[in-house]
Amino acid sequence: MCKGLAALPATCLKRYVSSFSAKDMKHRIGFLLQKPDLNPDQRAASSKEKSPPVKRITPLEVRKWKESLESLLSNDDGLRAFATFLKSEFSEENIEFWMVCQEYKKTTSQEDLASKAIKIYEQYVAAESPNEVNLDSATREETRRNLENPSLSSFNEAQRKIFLLMEKDSYKRFLKSKMFLDMVPQPLSSMPCGMEKRGRRNTSEFGQALPQCA
Repeated sequence: MCKGLAALPATCLKRYVSSFSAKDMKHRIGFLLQKPDLNPDQRAASSKEKSPPVKRITPLEVRKWKESLESLLSNDDGLRAFATFLKSEFSEENIEFWMVCQEYKKTTSQEDLASKAIKIYEQYVAAESPNEVNLDSATREETRRNLENPSLSSFNEAQRKIFLLMEKDSYKRFLKSKMFLDMVPQPLSSMPCGMEKRGRRNTSEFGQALPQCA
């Protein structure tokens, strides 16, 4: 069982995010980052070992997410945040389809390629499929024909169409969402006066410490 966020491989993280809701993402990630209770013997043993550093989302990473949807999706934390946002809008099938297409392109066996292609098509592309994505009929038919001789590029056009759909629609809403704005570092001039006197630090949804005002 995964013990911490830093220990999760990228593919595990991408699957794991599908269980999140926008409301409880902060609490779930906070729970993952907590150290488990240790008995006295375990504490003694662990005190001799160095704890691996916990990965934090930096302000620079968050700013890069605003540059383009491609920048957002190329970052594991950005991908998880965007997937969680889409889940809150009940449109997670778009990012799920994009992600399975990315994984599909890594397939090395021709036999696996064929079986995976059929599963993806029946799950996301076919009309009235369980997680049907919004594709025009021409792209849907082109993708169906590609399954007759599956290749790593079988879903390229369908994936491109869904990327453009997210870029024009949900990505723009994500950048305006409370989830994203809570992660954006606030300029010093906009922070409440006296915050430094109270010794408090503003913290984002991901537990990211933001600078105090001067």
